[in-house]
Amino acid sequence: MIVWSIANQKGGVGKTTTTVSLAGLLSERNKRVLLVDTDPHASLTTYLNFDADGVSASLFDLFQLPEITRDTVKPVILRTQFNNIDIIPAHMSLATLDRVMGNRGGMGLILKKALQCLAEDYDYVLIDCPPILGVMMVNALAASDRILIPVQTEFLAMKGLERMMRTLQIMQKSRRSPFKVTIVPTMYDKRTRASLQTLQELKLRFPDQVWASAVPIDTKFRDASIKHMPPSLYSRSSRGVFAYKTLLNYLGRLQQDER
Repeated sequence: MIVWSIANQKGGVGKTTTTVSLAGLLSERNKRVLLVDTDPHASLTTYLNFDADGVSASLFDLFQLPEITRDTVKPVILRTQFNNIDIIPAHMSLATLDRVMGNRGGMGLILKKALQCLAEDYDYVLIDCPPILGVMMVNALAASDRILIPVQTEFLAMKGLERMMRTLQIMQKSRRSPFKVTIVPTMYDKRTRASLQTLQELKLRFPDQVWASAVPIDTKFRDASIKHMPPSLYSRSSRGVFAYKTLLNYLGRLQQDER
């Protein structure tokens, strides 16, 4: 089972779109995918047409379990309407975890332990992270094999990337192996100087970590979200979907090279 976190300490950079797009493409390749929504705003949960206030179980319930086993974790997983895609949904109560349980021993590893119980059930786990550093992001990063960092190709998004990289450096101290990081340029518009300059700067500053291509601005992403569908199922031939296919192939090659 491969675990990817989609994270950035800046909102509006395409984290949820990246998560759903990759999930849709993986499911079409007959991969069993589990999505985990760790953001109290529950954008991923809502995207997939669940009422985040009315779900029968959520990630918050996982953190309340007295014991983490496969039998106790399975009830917090919901089936989506799409083949091969399940989700552990978010709930606004996740916002209270740092205050209520943040000092409890082992809090940063609960999600990792839960996913280990599901290793035989899924091929991929994609974790959509909140834009703030807290117990949710710590759990996501600790559970991950790779961190995907979507970065909008504009100047202000670079600041969010810098914060994210500092966070990874801090967390690295408690890990035996280094984080595997892939920076994903998003919302790219080749007609604008800002996009061109930002993409160039990303390649100059992070040559070993940035994906050499970029996800373009594509209105099909917005249309797909309105229909609560992964973009690849809504508009298979759109340029945005093509970009995520290229990214997924790139990530697959990285996995092969790292074995």
